[in-house]
Amino acid sequence: MSHEVFTLEELASHLGRDRREIEKLVNRGRLPGRKVGGVWQFHSMEITRWLEQEMRDYSSAELRNVEVSQESETVCDTLPVTSILHRDLVQVPLEARTRRSVLESLIEVAGRTWQVWSPNDIMTAVLQREELFSTAYPGGVAIPHPRNPLPDAHGESLIAFGRTFSGIPFGAASGGLTDVFFLVLCHDSRSHLRIVARLGRMFQLPDFLDQLREASDSDTAYDVICAADEEVAEIDRK
Repeated sequence: MSHEVFTLEELASHLGRDRREIEKLVNRGRLPGRKVGGVWQFHSMEITRWLEQEMRDYSSAELRNVEVSQESETVCDTLPVTSILHRDLVQVPLEARTRRSVLESLIEVAGRTWQVWSPNDIMTAVLQREELFSTAYPGGVAIPHPRNPLPDAHGESLIAFGRTFSGIPFGAASGGLTDVFFLVLCHDSRSHLRIVARLGRMFQLPDFLDQLREASDSDTAYDVICAADEEVAEIDRK
């Protein structure tokens, strides 16, 4: 639930981490929480935003722990990205030259599923998320998404992918340009975090981003993404 409140023990379980580690983080002001009657409480929306930022610097093993801790009924355990990214949700090239036009184009691509019921609401929510803190990562990639799930604005959880043939300013902390975009629309925060964690692991594969940029059409890009998802799954099986 978007307004769920965790205790210290519940948060440790939710994150798949040791209770003592969580307690140290919150006592040092490195994790958002507040004491009510002498007891720590943590709001799920704040924890989700905190974890999104933390994951940018996580190793593949740490991201794997996030995946395991975020059980979801709406995405596949072994191939989470492939399970909600369909071939017709990939667009290469993505004809866009500004942040707004990238988002508009990605939402239009998402609409090919006939599962987007309120594109204007999605656009507003995604822009608000970008204004709060850019979803651009180092390396020219971004994962735009709403701050909170929008179950009334779209149907099934989905990913829409697009790559522009030239980079655009998208708010990366390094000031670099962005050309690879994964729009993530999930029905719940657990599915969202699981997808973001898997994408982060895929970004860390040695050749993944190079292969995506070499893909000259949508079908090839889709195959590259699915192969990377499978490669991560194969690593987990070993």
